[in-house]
Amino acid sequence: MSTHILENDILKISVADAGAELCSVLDKELDTERIWTGDPTIWNRHSPILFPFVGRVTGGKYRIGNREYSMKTQHGFARDMVFTCVGESAGSVSHLLLPTEATKEIYPFDFRLLVRHSLDLENPRKILVEWQVENTGADRMYYSIGGHPGFLMPEGVRKEDCFVCFPGRDRLTCFGANGAGFALPGQTKTLTLAEGFAPYRTDIPDTWIFSGEEIKTVGIAAPDRRPWVTMQCGEFPMLAVWANPAGPFICLEPWFGRTDDDGFTGTLAEKPGMETLDPGTGRHFSYSMEFHR
Repeated sequence: MSTHILENDILKISVADAGAELCSVLDKELDTERIWTGDPTIWNRHSPILFPFVGRVTGGKYRIGNREYSMKTQHGFARDMVFTCVGESAGSVSHLLLPTEATKEIYPFDFRLLVRHSLDLENPRKILVEWQVENTGADRMYYSIGGHPGFLMPEGVRKEDCFVCFPGRDRLTCFGANGAGFALPGQTKTLTLAEGFAPYRTDIPDTWIFSGEEIKTVGIAAPDRRPWVTMQCGEFPMLAVWANPAGPFICLEPWFGRTDDDGFTGTLAEKPGMETLDPGTGRHFSYSMEFHR
C-alpha cells in the first residue's frame, strides 16, 4: 500500500491507498497539521469515506426484499478496503474500488467507486473531494455515501471554545443519535445562531444531524471567530457534526443517507435517505475544504 503526496506552495496533502483516505493536510505557512492524526486510543481515522452505508443498520443486518444480509461494521466497508490508484499528477490523485467476493456476501451489488482528491488551481488553500458511484450490475442498486473529515483545532485551543459556522443562518434544527449510534429524529434541538456562529456545545449529543436544512456552507472558527476551516457542501441533503470528547478535533460530515432510526425494522428501500442507481447509471458527488490561516 502506498501514500500519495500532492503539494503546492501552501499545502502538502497525503492520500492513502488504504480507504482512499485523506490522512494529512500540512499547512506549510503555519507549519501545522490540519487533519486529525488518527490516534487509535481516541479515533483511528482521519477522513474516511462512508460507503455503501452511512452509519449503522439495526442488529448489524438489513433486508433487500425478503433476503437478509449482514453489515456488522459502521459506515459500510469502503473505509477498510485497499483502493487501486488509477491516476496521479502533481495536483490530483484518483482511486478506484470494485466489488470482491467478500463484499458481495454482505452487499450484493456490482459497483464502481471512483475517488479523486485534488488541489484547487485558483485557491492554494482549498482541496476538492469527488466521488463517482456507478451501478455496473443488472439490478437497481441501493447505497449511501458520505464524508467524515476530522479537523484539528488551532494549536493550544480547545474545541469547546470554538464555533461551528453556518453563514447566513440564524436558526437550525438538528437531532442526535443514541449511545448505540441510531438516529433519534423525533428528539430535535434548535440551534440559535449569532450571525451564523454556534458555539461548539457539549449539551447536544456528540453527533448533530441536520436533515432538510439545505446547508450549503459550514465551517469551524477560532474563539475570536476567525475562520479556520470552510466546507462547501451544497449538493448534500444532510450534514453531521461529530467530535470525540477526548480529541482536539471536530468532524464536518456531508452525507447522502444516514444511520437507521432507533428501532427501524424496514427494508433497505425503506431506510431513510437511501440513494438508488438503475443499472448502467452513475452519479457524481463533490465537496471542498478550505483551510484558512
